[in-house]
Amino acid sequence: MSDLSERIAKLSPEKRALLEQRMRSERAAPGGRADGIAVIGIGCRFPGGVDSPRTFWDLLIGGVDAISEVPPERWDVDALYDPDATVRGKMATRWGGFLDNIDQFEPPFFELTDREAQRMDPQQRLFMETTWSALDDAGLVAEELAGTATGVFVAAHNMNSDYFVRQTYALEDIDGYSATGGSHSIVANRVSYWLDLQGPSMTVDTACSGSLVAAHLAVNSLRAGECDVALAG
Repeated sequence: MSDLSERIAKLSPEKRALLEQRMRSERAAPGGRADGIAVIGIGCRFPGGVDSPRTFWDLLIGGVDAISEVPPERWDVDALYDPDATVRGKMATRWGGFLDNIDQFEPPFFELTDREAQRMDPQQRLFMETTWSALDDAGLVAEELAGTATGVFVAAHNMNSDYFVRQTYALEDIDGYSATGGSHSIVANRVSYWLDLQGPSMTVDTACSGSLVAAHLAVNSLRAGECDVALAG
């Protein structure tokens, strides 16, 4: 046994783990990187009926304008529209980007009760759906990820709190699911808990750069050996 090996053997388990993580990180550093980072699956939901990488690509190639007039099932646009942008309590446009089938969430599939699902911010529901799509696209079996070092990194904007405000406006409407349903930290945690993922799990808010920051954190976590697979969005 070499002198270095003997010194490593005398280290505490904690210090040996830190040393191994540092060595893995250095091997993965630019210029000396042993392993690259691969994107193996994508899940997405965009306006214009886009619900897969293929339909997203078709939309981009076709130069499709996915902006549409407010669908009647969303809200009464005639009641809220006013062309004068200075009028308070009104909106000066009749157009927007709208996702299809937002009311088609299936709580039992995600091991949720109807009551809990009703309290969930739409961001949580959408991220669970696109996570499943990404795993399917990657050919990964969700059950086989259970208990593994799989990380979850997601961006969510805290200004999208209107759902939480509406859910908790009246004291009698508040229940045990109000906090978890409206907390942005739970966007990532919900997926980790649902799939029993044991890697880092965090929600970040850096405004418009959030998705890129989430991807950046995921890559760094992979290179540092904190997780073996990462979901980022």
